[in-house]
Amino acid sequence: MPFETRLLPAHDHQLLLPLLSAYGAEMAPHLAGAAPATASEMLKLITADPRAEILMAFRGDAPLGFALFFDLLEIVFARRCGALDDLFVAPVARRQGVAQALIEALTAIGHSRGWSHLRWIVPETDQAAIALYERIAARAPWRSYVLRLDPTVSL
Repeated sequence: MPFETRLLPAHDHQLLLPLLSAYGAEMAPHLAGAAPATASEMLKLITADPRAEILMAFRGDAPLGFALFFDLLEIVFARRCGALDDLFVAPVARRQGVAQALIEALTAIGHSRGWSHLRWIVPETDQAAIALYERIAARAPWRSYVLRLDPTVSL
C-alpha cells in the first residue's frame, strides 16, 4: 500500500505522539547521560514554536515518519532556505522510501517558497541515513561544530 506526505497543521500535531515516543526511545542510548524528553514534552515544544513545521508520511491513517523543519533567512542570497532539524521513520516503515519521500516533499515546498537550498546535519555514525543522503544530495563544503552548553543533555 502506498504512502503520502503532507504538512501537518497545528491542530493535528497530536498525530506525532507515537513517532515522537519511538524517536525518543531510539535516541536515548546516544544522549550524554540525560533521558530524552517524553513525547508529550517534545510535542509541547514543537507546538509552542510558531516557526516549527512538520511534514509527515502516512499510510492510510498510520503515521510512518516525520520531518521537523524551519523556513530560515539566508541573508547572503537575500532569500530564504530550509533547515531540516529532525527526520525520523518508524522502524516498521524503514527501507520503503519514506525518508526519501519526505526529503522530496521538502524540496517541493522549498521550490514553492523560493528557498535557495535545504540543509541538514546527520551524525557520522548513522550510516543508513548517510547512504541515502549521499545518493540524493551533495555533501556541503563546510563543517558542522557544536558548542555544548549543557553536556548532560546535548549530543
